[in-house]
Amino acid sequence: MIAKWMKWMTELTSRKWISRLMGRFSHSEASRLLIPAFAKSYGIPLDEAEKDIKEYRTLNEFFTRRLKPDMRPIHSLPEGLISPVDALITAMGEIQTGTILNVKGQDYSLEELLNYSPRAQSYNHGFFFVLYLSPTDYHRIHAPITGSKLESEHIKGKVYPVNDFGMRNMRKVLSRNERLITYISHDLGEVAVVKVGAMNVSSIKYTDPEAKHWNRGDDMAYFEFGSTVVLLVENDTFEPLPELAPGSKVKMGEPLGRFHTAGKRSMTAHS
Repeated sequence: MIAKWMKWMTELTSRKWISRLMGRFSHSEASRLLIPAFAKSYGIPLDEAEKDIKEYRTLNEFFTRRLKPDMRPIHSLPEGLISPVDALITAMGEIQTGTILNVKGQDYSLEELLNYSPRAQSYNHGFFFVLYLSPTDYHRIHAPITGSKLESEHIKGKVYPVNDFGMRNMRKVLSRNERLITYISHDLGEVAVVKVGAMNVSSIKYTDPEAKHWNRGDDMAYFEFGSTVVLLVENDTFEPLPELAPGSKVKMGEPLGRFHTAGKRSMTAHS
C-alpha cells in the first residue's frame, strides 16, 4: 500500500513545471542559506571543491561546483575508456540484440532510449554502463574518450526519480525521462553519452554548447541536481575491467575498460 502511494505521489510530482520551480529557487540568492545544511546532510567533501563554501552565491552554483585541479586524475591508458562521472554502477553488461537487460529488474529497448535514432544499430551488440549520481556526488560530466561530436540530441520527457525506488517501481524511467545524448567518434569507434534528467533536475547543460571536440577528461556537461548517465559503447569494440560489477563505485577519470586495437582482442595490463 505504501509503495502504491509513493508511486502515485511520484507520478504527480514528475512534471517539468515542478522541476522548473525548484530550479528557480536553487538559482535564487535565498537558496544559498541552505548550502551548509545540504552539504552536511549529504556528507559532501568540501575540501575537494574549487571554492570555499561561503563563496557560492546559490545552491545551484554549489551543486554544479567544479573541483580543485588534480582532484580527479585521468587514467593514462591510450585506448582506455574512463568514467565520465563520480557514480555508482547500477547496471552494466553486453547489449543483447538492441536490449539492455535487467536494469533494476527492467529491460530497456535501445531504440527507445536513443529516441529511435538510426545510430542505435551501432550499439545493438555493444556494451553499456548505467551510472547513478547521488546528491553527494560531484555533478559535472566529462568526456570518457578523446574524440569529436558526431551528433547531439535533446529529448524532452518526464522527470521521474532515478534512485532505487524510481528505477524499480516506475516504468522504464531511463527511456521516459528528459535526455541529452552526445555521440562521440574516436580513433577506435564510437560512444554515446546519454545524460538522463530526474526529479528536481531543472536542466542538463553543455559546459560549452559550441564544443565539437573533447580530450578525455574534458568538462563536457553538468546536471542541475542528481541524475544518471548511460554510457554506450559500439558493437565489438570494448572489454570492461573484470573487477567492475553493479554496486561498484567509480570516480571520474578512473578506467572502465579498454577498446580493442588491431590484432589485440584481450585485456592486458590496465593500471
